[in-house]
Amino acid sequence: MRTILTRCPNCGGEMEVTRLHCTRCETVILARYDPCPFCRLKPESQAFITAFVRYRGNLKEMERELGQSYWSLRNRLQEIIQELGFEAVPSREEQGAEREAAVARREILERLERGEISVAEAVAALSKRGEAAP
Repeated sequence: MRTILTRCPNCGGEMEVTRLHCTRCETVILARYDPCPFCRLKPESQAFITAFVRYRGNLKEMERELGQSYWSLRNRLQEIIQELGFEAVPSREEQGAEREAAVARREILERLERGEISVAEAVAALSKRGEAAP
């Protein structure tokens, strides 16, 4: 069976489903329907999602079975999340790094507030960490 077109082959515009037909009783429904978000994915992204579900979301298992690195699979998943229009939730490692950065930043600002370091020293310390001054 053919897959639904989500882009016009002539101009590239978005396509919408406007007619449904029952193959058993011949009922026809005319209306406007949006295709599902997964239908809008590129074929290779759909294939990745199918494999992801098949391996129950286990990227390590996909790595073993597909012969691709964990990090390339993870990056591909991130791309598909963005392709679907979602913002990815940070991993535990990323959340931990963000917490550590926030704690270090807070310590620098508290030292500045207590007068233990100058504004220039605080700016230098924040710049060293790759952060902008408050």
